[in-house]
Amino acid sequence: MEVDPVKEPLLPRSDSSAPSPMAPRRFAFLNRYQRSQLWPLLCLLILTNLATSLYTLPLNRVIELRLCREHYQQHEPWAINPDGSIPEQMCKIDDVQRKLAWLQGIMETTYVVCDFVVTIPFSFIARRFGIRVVFWCNLVPRIFMSGWALAVGNLDNLLPTKAIIAGPFLAVFGGECVFTSTVFTLASALKTDYVERASYFSYISSIAYIVNFIGPSLSSILMSYNLWSPFWVNIALLLLAIPIINALPTAESSNPPSPSNPHRPEDSETGPLLVDHPPNQTTYAQTFKPTTRPIHTLTHTIRTLTTSITGRRNFQILLTSFFLTALASSDTKLLVQYISKRYSWTFARAGLMLSAKALVNFTLLTLIVPRIIRSSLSSKTVHGSETRLNYLGAQTSILISVVGVLGVALAARFWMLMAALVGYALGSALPVFTMSLVKAPGIALVKAPELSGFSSRDDSSSSSSSSSCTSPHRGPYDSASDIQDFSIVMLTKTLGSLVGAPLMTVLWVQAIKIGGAGLGLPYFVSGAIYATAVVVVARLKI
Repeated sequence: MEVDPVKEPLLPRSDSSAPSPMAPRRFAFLNRYQRSQLWPLLCLLILTNLATSLYTLPLNRVIELRLCREHYQQHEPWAINPDGSIPEQMCKIDDVQRKLAWLQGIMETTYVVCDFVVTIPFSFIARRFGIRVVFWCNLVPRIFMSGWALAVGNLDNLLPTKAIIAGPFLAVFGGECVFTSTVFTLASALKTDYVERASYFSYISSIAYIVNFIGPSLSSILMSYNLWSPFWVNIALLLLAIPIINALPTAESSNPPSPSNPHRPEDSETGPLLVDHPPNQTTYAQTFKPTTRPIHTLTHTIRTLTTSITGRRNFQILLTSFFLTALASSDTKLLVQYISKRYSWTFARAGLMLSAKALVNFTLLTLIVPRIIRSSLSSKTVHGSETRLNYLGAQTSILISVVGVLGVALAARFWMLMAALVGYALGSALPVFTMSLVKAPGIALVKAPELSGFSSRDDSSSSSSSSSCTSPHRGPYDSASDIQDFSIVMLTKTLGSLVGAPLMTVLWVQAIKIGGAGLGLPYFVSGAIYATAVVVVARLKI
């Protein structure tokens, strides 16, 4: 029987080890077991992303309302209704919108900075204490920020509007960077097969987009009923995430039981099952098993980070592309304000536009991208390796983003904006391909014979290790580097967001001053940054 090249192991089987006749059954059982471990993670993603989506939209209105009251109390107190309310359309004036942009920019920058400084430390915490501790800590700032928005929004006589800035400081317990790096590392550890791993990444990304489809619509509905209800629902969803975190697999529970006796992982059939797998396969237990090795000094951590990057040219180029795309995508934080200001829409109505964009993202990542990956590999339409498919997918996604973001900048009418957002959404498959490239041959870290983990090495050994990455059969992949590699990637993306948040804020404030077509200034700049990312990715040696 001819062996399917897609299902062939990454490392060749030795001549002395013939495949067991029970192997297909065992592998099918293992696949089912690994997928069952993925479900708690997907549920956690749904709850946290939905909670975040419910928080973002009403936060804009809460801050805008406080600023609007302050403005009219000072300049036109007769414009305020007897009950203290102000029509939202009256709050779209330049003075209020500029202050809103500054406060949102400061909050975003503060959140990203706090998240940035704890990303690498939390990767070590995940290895030593387990991922549950990381996820538990991650709930703290999310719950606090919603509670703090409720306090600032209602206690206007006690708390000034600028007090809202205090909320993001609790991101020192972990923010989106810490959360996402842990999630992607976990998903990668559950599966090493290229097609399955790319599908896992696609499912994870699609959850974010389907939540972005449901979230703004749900938030708009809740806001029309009561401005504060989205925050209470946000807190309830995050509390529901606690038992889901407890259900996540641990290093001890990650070893699959035998199909003949699912209650006995030490069954005799376990031996042949492991022989059929590459001995160096990255597993959940290997990647997330708590380590007892302490982090002695900050110098050791910096050396570990530097060692993970030096001598890996393709990885450095990929990190540059992550930085640029994260910098360019910072414009999405302004999208609600941009729609609301340019077309004089309420935030609730602008949220519905985001739902339409997210629907395209979800369809693309859930249905189209996984099928394209499978059909391309099976039909050999992409010549070379799976890595080349990732490379072409990343280039195409960035090019589509360039066209889409320029369309948003030039959209003078509603129908033009709708078409541009659909085009922009078609580039949302980028994380699927770029995250898969992190573990691709030629980019992923391999163990040289003289190296172990992330120990210090000189320049010559670094070059040797880098050159050995050019083939998947030159050396075993370093499964211990998975957390660090994905943490470095998320750290780089966070750094891009860190630069992008104040940059887009300044551009948006200037755009408000210019007015008219000048409101698209942040998106013109984003288009130029995306175009630069295309050039950078083209330098990858695949």
